[in-house]
Amino acid sequence: MKDLGKRNVLGVFVDTVDREAAIGKVIRAARRREALQVTALAVHGVMVGNRDMQHRSRLNRFDLVLPDGQPVRWALNVLHGTKLKTPVRGTDLTTGVLAAAEREGLSVLFYGSTRETLDRLVPRVEHLFPDLQVVGAMPSLFRAVDDKTQGTIADELRDSGAKIVFVGLGCPRQETFVHAMSDRAGVPMIAVGAAFDYLAGTLREPPRSVRRWGLEWAWRLFLEPRRLWRRYVLLNPAYLGLLTLQALHIYRPATPTSGAVDIGRLDA
Repeated sequence: MKDLGKRNVLGVFVDTVDREAAIGKVIRAARRREALQVTALAVHGVMVGNRDMQHRSRLNRFDLVLPDGQPVRWALNVLHGTKLKTPVRGTDLTTGVLAAAEREGLSVLFYGSTRETLDRLVPRVEHLFPDLQVVGAMPSLFRAVDDKTQGTIADELRDSGAKIVFVGLGCPRQETFVHAMSDRAGVPMIAVGAAFDYLAGTLREPPRSVRRWGLEWAWRLFLEPRRLWRRYVLLNPAYLGLLTLQALHIYRPATPTSGAVDIGRLDA
């Protein structure tokens, strides 16, 4: 297992950690029923944090920010010489945590996406992990929620008995949700991006060769061009440019972690 702590990637603290170490941290927190804020960030997630200082500060308070995809792993290795061998994709983290939760007898809950996706996801998960305790699957409300509704959601998560909550709301909604809800629910919460769709079979997984060469973004763009073209066509070149400037020590991005952080618009 490898865990070298956090490193600055465009102002976002990303953990230099492999999948096994990340799974271990989640399971230890779940055993103790301790809150843990976890997300797996690809290029888009890092760039959202880079461009929004409030969100950057929010991300920098997460317990684990995992390098989701080769471009973020490469950034850690180029900027900081970490020699991290593999990224930690949200889907791979999800399956690894589910397998460990099954072994440990730790119950799980899925929050986010649509009822249709969850109705496909849960039976597939239960087929893969027949002894896993799935105690809930709550679809997204697809709207901003007020303080009263936030309290209701936190109560439902806490009262469900889930020891681990997976959140699939899309970036940056899911990180804002986890940041606001984790302490109130009192359990590890993991923002997992497209993992719900991949595991439910509503989105095709990219081939291993595509992932190895850091082209998962191109696969997603091919599958959903109308929805994602701005994300990748505009943000990917900006990411490479800023990384080059950071590597040359021309750009020194701030890494805020203290001070008041506005929850912002909380979409559930």
